Amino acid sequence: MLFGRSKPGPVSADTALPGRASRPYSVPARHTVLGNPIEGPFPEGLEVAYFAMGCFWGAERAFWEVPGVWSTAAGYQGGFTTHPTYDETCTGLTGHTEAVQVVYDPAKVTYAELLKVFWESHDPTQGDRQGNDVGTQYRSAAYWTTEAQREALEASKPAFEARLREAGFGPVTTETGPAGPFYYAEDYHQQYLDKVPGGYCGLGGTGVSCPVGVLGA
Repeated sequence: MLFGRSKPGPVSADTALPGRASRPYSVPARHTVLGNPIEGPFPEGLEVAYFAMGCFWGAERAFWEVPGVWSTAAGYQGGFTTHPTYDETCTGLTGHTEAVQVVYDPAKVTYAELLKVFWESHDPTQGDRQGNDVGTQYRSAAYWTTEAQREALEASKPAFEARLREAGFGPVTTETGPAGPFYYAEDYHQQYLDKVPGGYCGLGGTGVSCPVGVLGA
């Protein structure tokens, strides 16, 4: 990914890069690991959640390895530019963060268990960065799609922050809110670490455990 570059601060709808009416590239029809479609509509009974925890290459792998996850996809969320490209997102001028769409079967894996993966797999106290990856597009974020997800997410944030503070970390900077438009990333980003097993992965947790019991059902 991009290291050590000076990035602009947060942008607004008025200052963001202009977008486009449709996606300027194609994405693969099926997940290279799980074999299922990465774009909906998805089968009845499945739920969708969105997480951002730095570079989406490693973040996507963290979730496709979870039993009960049906599909994952890398993309852009939380910004203003419609149908942004990777290069545009890397400028910090679209407002998006690199995010992962997680489609899961709640009968096989709970949202609380996905939250455990989210909180433990990165450092949510770093603001607009994750390790060597610096910029607003690397900020920590989680977006809900159901009321139950909202309740669990909003309860988990202060609960895990308390654990982090006990371990000497600062406040959690994770952005939370309802899921807005999710724009799929380019073909080569999808399941990148399956295609390039030795590829870059900047994902790293704090070493602080987040028990599922803290998160609720």
